[in-house]
Amino acid sequence: MKKLLIVSTSVVAGMIALAGCSTGTDNGSMPGMDHGTSATSAQPSASSKDNNAADTMFAQMMIPHHVQAVEMSDIMLAKKDLDAKITALAEDIKTAQDPEITKMTTWLTGWSEPTTMAGSHSMNGMMTSADLDKLKAAEGTEASKLFLIQMIAHHEGAVETAQTEATDGQNANAVALAKTIVSSQETEIKAMKDLLATL
Repeated sequence: MKKLLIVSTSVVAGMIALAGCSTGTDNGSMPGMDHGTSATSAQPSASSKDNNAADTMFAQMMIPHHVQAVEMSDIMLAKKDLDAKITALAEDIKTAQDPEITKMTTWLTGWSEPTTMAGSHSMNGMMTSADLDKLKAAEGTEASKLFLIQMIAHHEGAVETAQTEATDGQNANAVALAKTIVSSQETEIKAMKDLLATL
């Protein structure tokens, strides 16, 4: 009877564990529709097994990359007499990437993963402190040109990392965000190149 009781308890425990793993994996949101709060709020309830190493690396690397893009945009928005198109671009980048930083941070916390990557890994397209100092010091058309050149390289690095996640990632929300980043930033790269040619 003791053996039977132990087996039965194990089976029940296993069923509870399986039920727990399935909770929160379907948040009812459409892939890529990340403008609301439903995907972000549902994510922490997902099982830690809902992600793989590619998902973790994607979020850990993309967060500081996005943070720097927002910083670069803030540098430009602090300047006076800026071209209206540059101002609009900087505002668009902030509007898109600020919520994505929060979203990816929430995912990492929900996956019980550190929000920063160990070691000195860096994505392609990241600016050095010297690059940012040059952007801060530049004014007028020179600043606009430098911002576009730097942000094009920055976006190209993001697209490269996002394409890797879209191929290798496991978490549906992370893969959907990666695909959104590829699509939106490729569009912005083209627009920035076109704008740069007019300056």
